[in-house]
Amino acid sequence: MKPLVLTLREEPDQRLDLAPLVPHLLKGKSVKEIAEIELQTTREKVTAGDLFKIRAGSTESIRFEGGSLHLDNVGQGLKSGEIILEGDCGKSPGRGMSGGSLLVAGDCGPYAGSAMSGGRLEIGGDAGDFLGAPLEGELEGITGGLLIVRGNAGARAGDRLRRGTILIEGSAGDYPGSRMIAGTLIVLKECGLLPGYLMRRGTIVLANPPELAPTFADCGVHQLAFAGLFAGFLRDESRAAARLFGRPLARFAGDMAALGKGEIFFPA
Repeated sequence: MKPLVLTLREEPDQRLDLAPLVPHLLKGKSVKEIAEIELQTTREKVTAGDLFKIRAGSTESIRFEGGSLHLDNVGQGLKSGEIILEGDCGKSPGRGMSGGSLLVAGDCGPYAGSAMSGGRLEIGGDAGDFLGAPLEGELEGITGGLLIVRGNAGARAGDRLRRGTILIEGSAGDYPGSRMIAGTLIVLKECGLLPGYLMRRGTIVLANPPELAPTFADCGVHQLAFAGLFAGFLRDESRAAARLFGRPLARFAGDMAALGKGEIFFPA
């Protein structure tokens, strides 16, 4: 099955909204019809044909050749199929996706995976602030699915995480897992200040011992049964994460300044 290929003609000079270019919205459309789709912009009218050279293929598999930090909302609302972007993108890739697979090979801006409820989102490079976090006025972050960042993430990764798993193979900025409600956040390198700040429930697993707030309670060292099961789930995605779950882990409960039913693990 040949993918639908959209090759970037040149670096755009304004922010562009790629939300219309997802499989369920392109199904049944010809190349000509796709080229006529308008992309929301900050200044001048731009169509998909103005921005990309389009090569026909199945709309269930979309490949963007070339990227830019001006390309926002890649894969927004993705329900099925796959999207591969061979480069960088702007804010909110994968926002609101409920299924399918989205791969951004390069870096991305803030709010990657915001309001995600299912599917698989992978960022091959670094992610900006508020990874998987809600926008202003929203009460929950990610509610399902798997979000992987192969590089580093900015501040407030996993803010208000509700369900699902976020795996960061690099480092995370300040306040990772802030205000978590449930779900799992894993960071394989360093993290910034106050992990789990005001978390109510959920699980944070850190490869390096963090500086915790005094509102977390030491619960001792554990060899947990669930860790082996979770390691099996993660092995195909990240061998380093699977190895982390195979070690004895110190457990701290908190944040006692909130509900206090969350937990932070790191190697003993």
